[in-house]
Amino acid sequence: MKAPRPRPRRRPRAWVGVVSRSHVLRGVAGGFAQLCHGRCGPLMRMAVGDWLVYYSPRTDFPRGAPLRAFTALGRVVGESAYEVEMGRGFVPYRRDIAYVKGAREVPLRELASTLEFLTGRPSWGLLARRGHFEIGVRDLRRIAVAMGTAAARKTTALKTALPADAGRRSPSPRRAAPRAKWGTPSSRGDEGPAIRGAPAGR
Repeated sequence: MKAPRPRPRRRPRAWVGVVSRSHVLRGVAGGFAQLCHGRCGPLMRMAVGDWLVYYSPRTDFPRGAPLRAFTALGRVVGESAYEVEMGRGFVPYRRDIAYVKGAREVPLRELASTLEFLTGRPSWGLLARRGHFEIGVRDLRRIAVAMGTAAARKTTALKTALPADAGRRSPSPRRAAPRAKWGTPSSRGDEGPAIRGAPAGR
């Protein structure tokens, strides 16, 4: 009997999460991603090995100073999303991310004319209001190069090995997320109102 052939590994994909800078920094410090007001769906859309780059329209949510910059870059390492008790009935979903250290903040205006998901769009407010959307690998590379040598080096070959702890779960108690469940009924991203209808590059 022939041994079953191993299933081909899916090539890593690239995603943008729209989150205020203060919330991005909390995620980077804790090694997790939390998107779209804690919804589960956007997190489960990604696979281990996919890349996540954060775009922050404001410094804080909902009334922080305008920022409009790419603020962090990381790779999905958690096998699944999980719930975290935040108090007052708020139980958002999170997923573990290995963030690239030393990535610098890059204003959108520096890259707007070169990014394929922006060129040809007089306004990308509707896209950003999703809170989470996929971009091409070439756009990921352009953003990574602008964020610095460490980020560029890690995205040079998207077939490179995952971090050593890829797929491992943190020892902290967490409840695994059901695949079909959404965290909240909201369809808006974390920072949608801050950039609604904002022309690319401003």
